[in-house]
Amino acid sequence: MDIFAIITILTVLSAAFAFINTRFLKLPFTIGLMIIAMCFTLVILALGQFNHSILEQSKQLIQSIDFKTVLLEVMLSFLLFAGALHTKLDELSKQRWPIMLFATFGVITSTFIIGGIFYFVTQAVGHPIEFIYCLLFGALISPTDPIAVLGILKDAKAPKKLEIKIVGESLFNDGVGVVVFLVIFAIAQKGIASVEAEEVGLLFFEEVFGGIALGLVLGWLGFQIMRTIDHYETEVMITLALVMGIYTIAHYVHFSGPLAVVVAGIFIGNKSPEIAWSDTTQNYVDKFWELVDVFLNAILFVLIGFELLIVVINGEYILLGILAIPITLIARYIALKGPIMLFNKKLEFIPKTDLIMTWGGIRGGISIALALSLQPEMERELFLTVTYVIVVFSIIGQGLTIGPLVKRVLRK
Repeated sequence: MDIFAIITILTVLSAAFAFINTRFLKLPFTIGLMIIAMCFTLVILALGQFNHSILEQSKQLIQSIDFKTVLLEVMLSFLLFAGALHTKLDELSKQRWPIMLFATFGVITSTFIIGGIFYFVTQAVGHPIEFIYCLLFGALISPTDPIAVLGILKDAKAPKKLEIKIVGESLFNDGVGVVVFLVIFAIAQKGIASVEAEEVGLLFFEEVFGGIALGLVLGWLGFQIMRTIDHYETEVMITLALVMGIYTIAHYVHFSGPLAVVVAGIFIGNKSPEIAWSDTTQNYVDKFWELVDVFLNAILFVLIGFELLIVVINGEYILLGILAIPITLIARYIALKGPIMLFNKKLEFIPKTDLIMTWGGIRGGISIALALSLQPEMERELFLTVTYVIVVFSIIGQGLTIGPLVKRVLRK
């Protein structure tokens, strides 16, 4: 099936599911779409028991979509830029130190806690897995997904102070998490004895700081170009070209594309409205990126629902997935606790920030995409199923209850 036909099918189904959710279910947009897509998938699986061709054709369609490439190399850059564009620098700056620690120390700490505990859990259930592969799992599941978090927090009506912490952390820990995953992946491929500490440090430094520098330079360049004109159609095209150019360059020079796009988005979104854009241009740029965000989110969460078709339904894998849910939550709570205690008095965190941020750390498509990038010998099928169980619980269970949790905490 050609690419246009695949995009058409996904767009039509996303629009249909969005209508059903808006008209009848009235759930938060992304959660509603994913639930409907999963129900649709379960219907296909049930029909497939009577007509195997329906199931096989559906699986072929989903398998023909390279979810990892579609998300990490196509959709992610646009979604991150759309989120970063509306993140206010003055609010982010006030929380910069805890956000920085959440996104670096927090991700690394969570990776090792999850990897360590999961290693012993797999031993206990009689399916031992090498420690380095458990660390890979810890790395891919530790970052919270900014795409999921942004949409869900809007519906939860979280206080601005809290929202900026969770959104800021999610925007940056995504890029850091991918870098940590790539470093551990390289160690797993080559063997720990073949990888030197300098090589690991250089890779991490190059990806993180190279990405930040690239985002600043090209964000500044785009801003300077837009300052010289007042033509909203052209300026919208410049922002679009900027995102695509940054991500492509980052890929070729081995910098972190997600971090570069986030930095450029924050720079453009904060400097341009004051200096480079007219009110008309700002309105069109905002509306354009809001629509891009909504459309790509719809496609993404429908795809997450459809991934159920290719997940291995294995009792042992499902059990490990269920056991991994509290492990990931405990690891996140511990990883956040240190930075929160350090800055609690100085920045006047709202009560139970650690609890709310733990529950508000939604996992999403990025974790699934990273799990899909594992090699078969790295227990790819097991980790994909475990990751899928965690993501579904996170988006539906945590996503539907974070709003009531915030309201309950704030009433006390």
